[in-house]
Formats: sequence, C-alpha cells, structure tokens
Amino acid sequence: MIIDAHAHVWPDEIARKVLADRPVGLDPVHDGTLDGLRATMDAAGIDLAVCLAVANVARHVAGTNRFIGGIDRTRFIPFGTVHPDLPVEENLASLKDNGIPGVKLHPLFQELSLGDSRVVELLSALAEEGIAVITHVGAGGDEAANERGASRHIPALAERIPGLTLIACHFGGYHRLEEAEEVVAGSGAVLETSWPPSLGSLPPERVRKIIERHGADRVVFGSDWPMTDPATEIAAVRALGLPPEDEAAILGGNLAGLLGLQ
Repeated sequence: MIIDAHAHVWPDEIARKVLADRPVGLDPVHDGTLDGLRATMDAAGIDLAVCLAVANVARHVAGTNRFIGGIDRTRFIPFGTVHPDLPVEENLASLKDNGIPGVKLHPLFQELSLGDSRVVELLSALAEEGIAVITHVGAGGDEAANERGASRHIPALAERIPGLTLIACHFGGYHRLEEAEEVVAGSGAVLETSWPPSLGSLPPERVRKIIERHGADRVVFGSDWPMTDPATEIAAVRALGLPPEDEAAILGGNLAGLLGLQ
C-alpha cells in the first residue's frame, strides 16, 4: 500500500484562485481539485491520500471542515483545520461533527506560532482526543513567518505533549535542513518526506542519514501535491537505496499504523 501523507485540496471553484496566489517559487504541477488528485493517484499507483485543508482565519474553520469532511473516504483521508483564535471546544466540535481524524497546521498562512501557548493548549486537547497533527515546518515566508514554524519548536512540542501524533513536514525544516538535522531528527515527532520542487533535489546520502538517525519506522511519505508530482516523489524515495522493508514502511506502512488503517 502507498499512502501520500501530504496533498492539499480545495473546492473546484477555489483551487484556481488559491494556486494563482501561491508563494513565489512554488509552481504547482496539478490543479488542486479532488478529481485531479484522484487521477494523479491512479497514475502514480497511490492507494490513499491524506487531504489537507487549512483555514487561514478562524471564521473559515467551520466551512473548511465541512468541505474536507465530505470527501470520498474510500480514497481520501480528511485532515481538517483548527485555529487558535477559536475556543478549543469550538475547534474540537468542528472536527468531531465532520468525522475528521487529523488536522493540518500551517504557521506561514495561518499566522500561528508553534511556540504559542494557545497552540500548545489546542494540541494537547487534540492529543487527548486521538486526533493527529501534521504541520509545515521550516521556511517559506518572511523572517517572522519562518520563526513561527521554526524547527526548534518540534522537539519541544513532542516532549511537552507525549501523547500527540505529530508529523513534521519537510523532514522538520523546509529550506532549513541543517537545523532539522540538528534538532528534529531523533525527536519524538514523525518526519514527512516532501521537499518541493522534489525530494530528488536533495543528496540521497544526506536523506538516508536523516532516516537512519531518526528511525525508518517514524518516517512517512508525502508529496505536497499539487506542488509536486507524486510519481516523481515515489521514485525519489525508491532511489534512496533503503532496505525493502524500510522503503515499504515509509511509502505507506508507517502511516497506516499511525492512523489505525487496515
């Protein structure tokens, strides 16, 4: 089984506008719609994809979770959204009402800091409910945005909230790999492999060392669709030369275990 842990989707009428306003330097290769993702998965041999929905502001949380909670569960796993500007109880109710098993945090776009006490409180509540969290980590914005999602927050969160399933995107430090290697590798978080424009742009030996240090059983494959092509990213994982059992675990087995999938 291959599971993509990192696919962004939007309603058809919104996807085009969102991608048109993408950050400089990130050029999407797919359209951001559910139909587009399904076709991409079929072409790449992906069985399931975690679909991520992010509300930039608190007032959009309810609508965003209604959308992502209504997707096809035979191929897609919905990860919804929360926001620290809402009461914890309101965030939890929005997830429960839509049957959502996980959330995506995005320090760059939501203007939240992974070190904020409100975020810690919210993540503690999610952990108590068994709701998994995947978060952008590293650079991608201005200095203030990059600080909000800095790698050093990840081990602190994993230590402070031991029951939390915390997945750190981009090996725990997008465009900050040296920092990620130093402080996130070996931490209590789960590392995710996406690295736009491609994982293949990183030296394979460096990636292997990160995986060896962290443990292949705590690494999951993610593409960051629609910014990358999943087939290319799967090939990059396979080109690392990992033991077959580690490769299979990263491409799907580990995430299936984390999310309790058959």
